[in-house]
Amino acid sequence: MRKKEISKNEHDPYYSRYLQLVDDETNLIESFEKGLEEYLNFYQNIPVEKLHYSYAEGKWTPKEVLQHIIDTERIFCYRALRIARKDYTKLPGFDQDLYVPNSYANLKSLDQLLDEYTSLKRANISLYKGFPQESLKYIGKVSNSEVSVRVIPFILTGHEKHHINLFRERYDI
Repeated sequence: MRKKEISKNEHDPYYSRYLQLVDDETNLIESFEKGLEEYLNFYQNIPVEKLHYSYAEGKWTPKEVLQHIIDTERIFCYRALRIARKDYTKLPGFDQDLYVPNSYANLKSLDQLLDEYTSLKRANISLYKGFPQESLKYIGKVSNSEVSVRVIPFILTGHEKHHINLFRERYDI
């Protein structure tokens, strides 16, 4: 299944900004696998002195962004699991601005964060490899909009690319 097969009714228009950062020919599992490789490589090359840097008051540090990426993926893949199992209970959104300061990411080592990221990414690759093709098309309700199981990996990949772009533009990384 490739990203170009996703239709507009499978996600909230808000996520289009992330989806446009993913090549149309990208395969669903490939998006997770390449994301793991790219993001690990990116983070391992951030200078130590930049890990606690914030370009403005109230903006997140690279460690906080990494924890945000982890938390977001964990939540989105939980949603995918619920929908894939035909649990169509409406799922709530989450407030990322509450999660970040309460994650205490800046107190964690980079190795600890990268280990959590890697473990989660590998678990989600296994999760998606176990979904039958039919369940990838299931659509559920999240935060007052619809989302398919199959669009979630592409949203997450685009979300990571979005943050890498911000690091390059605003953090000089």
